[in-house]
Amino acid sequence: MTRSVGFWLMILLGATVALVFFMEQLFPGTLDDPDTRMRLIYRVGWIALLGASVVGLARANPRSALRNAMIWVAIFLGLVGAYSFKDDVSMIGQRMAGVLAPSQGTTQEDGSVSFRASEDGHYYIQAMVNGSRVTFLVDTGASDIVLTPKDARRIGLDPSMLTFDQAAETANGTVMGASVRLDSFVVGPIALSQVPASVNAADMSESLLGMTFLNRLRGWRVDGDTLTLVP
Repeated sequence: MTRSVGFWLMILLGATVALVFFMEQLFPGTLDDPDTRMRLIYRVGWIALLGASVVGLARANPRSALRNAMIWVAIFLGLVGAYSFKDDVSMIGQRMAGVLAPSQGTTQEDGSVSFRASEDGHYYIQAMVNGSRVTFLVDTGASDIVLTPKDARRIGLDPSMLTFDQAAETANGTVMGASVRLDSFVVGPIALSQVPASVNAADMSESLLGMTFLNRLRGWRVDGDTLTLVP
């Protein structure tokens, strides 16, 4: 039995080496990178170990080994197929997320991000601000990005340490705000740094995404019930 296992293991290793040689001929220079060679050695080692295990199991119980081998082949082919269509699967997943959670948006092939209007007719956008997630109401009538005190605390700003000396006229009267600067502001593939904003002194239902953000984009548009941001 030992000789038989060793024999088939040598056949497996020989076939692997031949495959590597064939791939090198198709893609010259692939193995010039030391990291690539180390990954190849690591994977060939695993192939050898699994191959020896399969041969041993096949001699002990051929029918069970064949069934298990077919299962692993099916899994392998399924993974290869999923990887081959990963971009399509990712796009479908994004579109589903855009419908179920409009504030997450859908990234298009050109790098733009689209958001569907919510049930109340407004557009909500989830952004990563200073590494923390914040949901904004898009307000083209607002000149600034305005954070609620709660969202300010979420991104690491302490409202009690801010100076609320900026007066702004709103539909609810004069409100006071504190000027701040956001280290990072990320919406999908759109990443901005050092973005000016303000923190509202009074509580609000949600933070506002105003023209300070929109003016830093290459463009934005509204088509029907879809808002598209163009980086």
